[in-house]
Amino acid sequence: MKIGLGLYRHMLSPENFRFARQAGATHIVAHWVDYWGTEKIPATDGQRNWGMTHQQGHLWTFEELSGLKKAVNAEGLELEAIENLDPSHWHDILLDGPKKQQQFEDVKNIIRTMGKVGIPILGYNFSIAGVWGHVQGPYARGGAESVGFLGAEGPEETPIPKGQVWNMTYDPDAPPGNIGKVTSEQLWQRLKDFLREVVPVAEKAGVRLAVHPDDPPMPEIRGTARLVYRPALYQRLLDIYPSRSNAIEFCLGTTAEMADGDVYETIDKLTRQRSIAYVHFRNVRGKVPKYHEVFLDEGDVDFVRAMRIYLKNGYDGVMIPDHTPQMTCAAPWHAGMAYALGYMRALIQALEPGSR
Repeated sequence: MKIGLGLYRHMLSPENFRFARQAGATHIVAHWVDYWGTEKIPATDGQRNWGMTHQQGHLWTFEELSGLKKAVNAEGLELEAIENLDPSHWHDILLDGPKKQQQFEDVKNIIRTMGKVGIPILGYNFSIAGVWGHVQGPYARGGAESVGFLGAEGPEETPIPKGQVWNMTYDPDAPPGNIGKVTSEQLWQRLKDFLREVVPVAEKAGVRLAVHPDDPPMPEIRGTARLVYRPALYQRLLDIYPSRSNAIEFCLGTTAEMADGDVYETIDKLTRQRSIAYVHFRNVRGKVPKYHEVFLDEGDVDFVRAMRIYLKNGYDGVMIPDHTPQMTCAAPWHAGMAYALGYMRALIQALEPGSR
């Protein structure tokens, strides 16, 4: 079993790669999506000043991806996955819009490029509303800052405006109004179209597509249906196109948040099927419609029990701490991640024979 660290684009630096290695990680999962409008993507030379300008619809090139991979390798790590597509790459795939066919080709080109570079996994979340409604607060032990979902007590569920998916604007000049309601049947059909188009390309490229469940796992958010909000729906997605390249980015925290189902049974089933590409290691207290994220050792999930199931079924992929509470110190994010990585490493060393 391997430990990794997920880094957002503005954090993809040699210093953070070294931090990951020092904390016991061997792999990196990279977010290249410009979630916060930083307008920076890594330069191809792997230097500290990554300085490239982000452009709407820019497709990641071989030079850019190989440059990132070389920078990761230079610090003794492997680049395991790119997590999430930019909305400008596939908004009309999600919305069934006029650019859908062209965007299928764009996504296929990204997958082929990843295969040529040797990046084995593309994580994605087939969702229109995306991760929505989380609020920050002192929810973890000792008042550590974390996030929660408060249901009716949280943010108002406003309609999604035109020109936006995943809480990100892909078209600032979109006309006024909102996208309207999206039903479950419509969204599942769009997912089927996506998988049937791109999985064969992923198979040839040697890339696994790994879907993240919906967070928060509600059947509907902001007037749009959700796909994987119950454990049984993982299998429905896998059955659309049975293939090693149609896989799961398994989030322990999100699965534990789901209103029904057993997280341990779900881990057991998916690992026996070899359906998990990589794992988000995160703990929570509560379930929808109200929960909050906590330290790995204080939530509802028994991670010793969960890890034993992974090991029993021979899972040998990467696990990354997803979000983690931020600790009260000069480097809150680094401290929280170091705590999580140390906890994960100790679990593996205690439970996996010969891991030391």
